[in-house]
Order: sequence, then C-alpha cells, then structure tokens
Amino acid sequence: MQRREYRREGGGGIGGDQEMDYSLAALKLLRVQLKDTSETPSQNALTLGGILFQRAWLQGILVSNDGDGRLLLDDGTGVIELCLSGDFRLRHWDLGMYVMVVGGYFVRPGS
Repeated sequence: MQRREYRREGGGGIGGDQEMDYSLAALKLLRVQLKDTSETPSQNALTLGGILFQRAWLQGILVSNDGDGRLLLDDGTGVIELCLSGDFRLRHWDLGMYVMVVGGYFVRPGS
C-alpha cells in the first residue's frame, strides 16, 4: 500500500510549515486519484489535471486508529493515512465511522 498523508492546516505541508493559500481549490478526490498528483514545490502545492491545490476533500470509512492522531481512511478506491492535529486529536474516532475530511495534503518524502 502506498502511503500518503493528509493533514489539517497548520500541520506542515509540501514545503513544511508554510501558510495555506486559501485561494487555491480544495479538491474533492478519491484515493486512487492521488497517485496522479505532481508536486509543485515552488508554489508549495500539488497539481492534478492542471489544477493547483494544497487541500484535499476526502470521504470514507475509518479502518484504523492508533489512538495518537493517526487514522486510516478507506474511500473504496484505496486507503490513506490521516494525521490529525489540535482539537481533532481529542475527538472520539470509532472504526467503521463514515467521515468527510478537508485539510492540507502532502506527500511524505520517499513515497
């Protein structure tokens, strides 16, 4: 399984802790589409089909929770790791829960 991370704003990103550019779209994506993204480091963003973005919108079922803010989400096309920060780590996340998440998306080095 190829692992890519998805983080809430303020949790890092393509270029580290740079500001989130909210003028860029938050793309509604499936996990299978994320393998086709390309990094654009000069703009601290990614592209998919010519669309520049920093945030992704995903929906699916939680299939794993390590209890430390790392969850695995299955959207039916694949599994992606969610890394929660702040107050989101304090919420109760049940396996099998259907969730919608929107937040900063970044590719882990070496992925």
